[in-house]
Amino acid sequence: MISLKKLFWTCCLSLSVLVAFAQDASAWKALEKPVNFLLANDLGRNGYYDQKPIAELMGQLAENVDIEAVVAAGDVHHFEGVRSVNDPLWMTNYELIYSHPELMIPWYPILGNHEYRGNTQAVLDYAQVSARWEMPARYYTKVLENDDVTVRLVLIDTAPLLDKYRKDVEKYPDACRQDMDKQLAWIDSVLTAAKEDWVLVVGHHPIFADTDKSDAERLDMEKRVDSILRKHKNVNMYLCGHIHNFQHIRKPGSAIDYVVNSSGSLSRKVKAVDGTQFCSGETGFSLVSADKKELCLHMINKDGKVIYTVRQTR
Repeated sequence: MISLKKLFWTCCLSLSVLVAFAQDASAWKALEKPVNFLLANDLGRNGYYDQKPIAELMGQLAENVDIEAVVAAGDVHHFEGVRSVNDPLWMTNYELIYSHPELMIPWYPILGNHEYRGNTQAVLDYAQVSARWEMPARYYTKVLENDDVTVRLVLIDTAPLLDKYRKDVEKYPDACRQDMDKQLAWIDSVLTAAKEDWVLVVGHHPIFADTDKSDAERLDMEKRVDSILRKHKNVNMYLCGHIHNFQHIRKPGSAIDYVVNSSGSLSRKVKAVDGTQFCSGETGFSLVSADKKELCLHMINKDGKVIYTVRQTR
């Protein structure tokens, strides 16, 4: 007769096999297009909660899909940012967590509100330490290209665009020092010149979302950022984090898909609001894939399942 202890471990082993098979490599491979990148944010929890398994999952997916980069949409470091390029948090929040060989690719980060509570310059300077941490400025643009498919990423610095952070000089001392008007003019100029197949704007803070944050955050983003995005008919999606859940919102009069990407470590509950097409309180990350005719953002939960896809076609 089999012992209870042996039965227990047999069941655990069977469950682990089932979980492994639930992460279907062939299903992931089917999502691949000429241009593919991962979107991850709100990560830095020193490996706790779901951060380690999600980091491993990102690497496993990248074993099966040709990923060009990881776009890190802010808050790689909770809670007080980093103090220098030698801060131990670089190891416990980033290097030792995202250590899968397939994640040794370019990372395109932006600053989140938690980075603004520390030394923001150190986040930029870390590009001189890590070959994969490619952050040339507080806001910048990158073009991903493969097989004649082009995707322009416009990566912006949202904390200095919000009065909440600009006015709190004690907690966010660097925010008020940034030239808000200069950045807004830069966003307008980049979008004016963009001729790529797909144009994605990436910021940390949402323009539209269900959130327990101050309404003033979104109102500032609507007034200062969305007013520029809507001027340009080439903007396909606005991607952000900050809220720690998945949301897809569409608004009347705008062809832009507004996407909130969930936390890669600890998530929060969410409910539908005006314009919500989908929302989920699961942790995870997103895979963005593009060809000439289709742009897809696949929301992937911590079990490796695609729970929703934002799709644009032409």
